[in-house]
Amino acid sequence: MTDRLYYHDSFLYDFDARVVEALDRNGRTAIVLDRTAFYPTSGGQVHDLGLLTADGLQIAITEVADEEDGRILHFAAAPLAIGTQVHGSVNSVRRRDHVQQHSGQHVLSAAFIRLFNMPTVSFHMGEESCTIDLETSGLSTAQAQKVEYLSNEVIAEDRPVGIRFVPLEEARQLGLRKLPPKQTGELRLIDIVDFDLTACGGTHVRATGQIGSILLRKIEKVKQGMRVEFVCGLRAVNASRRDYITLTEAASLYSSHIYDVPEQVRKSLEGTKAAGKAQHQLLEELAELYAERLLARATGSPQVIAEFFADRDVVFIKLLAQKLTAGKSSVIALLASGSGQPTLVFAQSPGQKSNMGQLMKDAVAQLGGRGGGSADMAQGGLPTGVGNMEEVEKVLHLTAARFQAGQPLP
Repeated sequence: MTDRLYYHDSFLYDFDARVVEALDRNGRTAIVLDRTAFYPTSGGQVHDLGLLTADGLQIAITEVADEEDGRILHFAAAPLAIGTQVHGSVNSVRRRDHVQQHSGQHVLSAAFIRLFNMPTVSFHMGEESCTIDLETSGLSTAQAQKVEYLSNEVIAEDRPVGIRFVPLEEARQLGLRKLPPKQTGELRLIDIVDFDLTACGGTHVRATGQIGSILLRKIEKVKQGMRVEFVCGLRAVNASRRDYITLTEAASLYSSHIYDVPEQVRKSLEGTKAAGKAQHQLLEELAELYAERLLARATGSPQVIAEFFADRDVVFIKLLAQKLTAGKSSVIALLASGSGQPTLVFAQSPGQKSNMGQLMKDAVAQLGGRGGGSADMAQGGLPTGVGNMEEVEKVLHLTAARFQAGQPLP
């Protein structure tokens, strides 16, 4: 069993130890020390990084894992012999960040209990932000803001944070916020004076003021309740600065104050939506005019119309196909667009004998594309970059010629 130095001092970054085991775990070197200040991934908190120095050689520690038998594995960039004396150095910047996030989570979870009786069921520490999942069916913005405010009050009060070890039976009598489901021997308790007492093996601040601040970022519904994303300390400062820069740049585009950005965005979205409707109406009118012109010059029964539109997209030719065949008794529309991804649209007036879906499959197969649809309307896409549009036109006109000649079609 490894002596866990971080249990007693979360701000211990340097220590001396001895290698007691050297293991191979799936091709990776894992070193076991008799004592360590490196924190292993556990309880939602990610592991420390750092260095082991032996005989002037520095070896990077890339991961730290906790074994069920109490050993801590230090995954290293190079092996070390059993008995080697080493000096360990924990990455202090990463450790301080983790201390702020984990301690902030304790304050936040306790605040949710105190104000709204919403227990935390899980905690996750990510590279940029952290989350807790709450056992509750809902969480309003107003509730979240009250919890955030109380949490930051506790931080501003700089309450002492103590560590103590007690037997399991005694811990059950102390009213812990959360008691581990399976535990033997002594429990390590983290005590935020007059605010929170819970069992935890993580690294923590000496007083709440070291957390700096807590900023709630996002609330979302998840399977087991509500998920709250948050950041603490320097992460909160960095996130706030990034948000401010983003809002400032957005405000400058609208020539407005940052607080007016949401309203400006709403106005822009409404304008875009209105412009989209107007554009669609114009496109419909244009398709109607094209349909009238094409039908006026089409002869025979059925009237077969085969047209390639190099500068139009699929939206337009689908509208045109609908205009050509709607309310008409005997029209076959064979259309293609060249703008964007080359696309074919085949349509016929309802009630005719041909199958546009099968006809489309046959046509696009000749061009290396894929497509299909119903008996009355089908669509096919051709590979982007098909350069020889003459081939597309050729397929259209050959298909049209088969109709006009009365040849059997699908």
